[in-house]
Amino acid sequence: MAADGRRHILAIGGISAPADGPLPPIIAHALALSGAPSPRVCLVNTAAGDDPAGYLRMYSRLAGYGARASHLQLFTMPNVRDPAGLLMSQDVIFVGGGSVANMLAVWRVHGLDTIMRQAWEAGIVLAGVSAGAICWFFGGTTDSFGPELWPFTDGLGFLAGSYCPHYSGEPARRPTYQGLIADGTLPAGIACDDGAGAHFAGTDLAEIVAERPGATGYHVESDGVGGCQEFALPARLLVEP
Repeated sequence: MAADGRRHILAIGGISAPADGPLPPIIAHALALSGAPSPRVCLVNTAAGDDPAGYLRMYSRLAGYGARASHLQLFTMPNVRDPAGLLMSQDVIFVGGGSVANMLAVWRVHGLDTIMRQAWEAGIVLAGVSAGAICWFFGGTTDSFGPELWPFTDGLGFLAGSYCPHYSGEPARRPTYQGLIADGTLPAGIACDDGAGAHFAGTDLAEIVAERPGATGYHVESDGVGGCQEFALPARLLVEP
C-alpha cells in the first residue's frame, strides 16, 4: 500500500531523458509515490517482447536510485513460478513501451489483467510509458497494427476515457487522436508529451508532472459538432532524483 493510502497510476507519454543516463526524474517520481525509502520495483516489458537490453538498462538505473528491482518476463514462459506473488509483493510496477495490443493479449492469457487490478486495489503504484500508459485506460492511439496509427479500444479500463502518448513528439499523434475523438471512435481523454505524465490518485487526475520545461498534458474532448477541443493542463516540473 502506498504510504498515503491512495491508489496511484502514473501514465507517461514518453521518456525524454537520455537512454544511457541516470534514472529519469519522471520514473523516479513513480517510485516516490510509493513512499518507500528503498522501493521494490518490478519491471514488465511484455510490450517489447521482454527485450533483455531494456531490463538491463533499467536494472542499472534503479540500482543507482537505491530501488530493489525485479522483473516479470512472459516470453517464452514466465521467469517465476508465481507471477501473482511477485507482482503483489512490490511497491511499484513499471510497464515499458511497445505494442499495447500484443501486451494485453499476452497478459490476459496469463491472467495478468486480473492481477494488475488486484495490485492497483491493494495500493501498489502502477506506472508505465506509452503502451505502459495506454493499457490502464479504455484505449488510445497505437502503432501495434502497423506503421500507421490506429485506435485501440481494448484497454484494462481501470481509468475512464482514452490516452495518447507522444502527443507533440510524433507528427501524426495529435491529429489522429483528435480525429478519433471527434468521430466518436475514442472517448475524451488525456494526452501527454514526451517527458510528461498524468498522475491519477484513485480514478481522478491529480496533476500533470514533467521532467523537462515545455512538456505537458492535455484534455481532449469532442466539441459536439463533429470536431474536438484541446485544453493544455498545467504541469509541475520535477527535479532530478
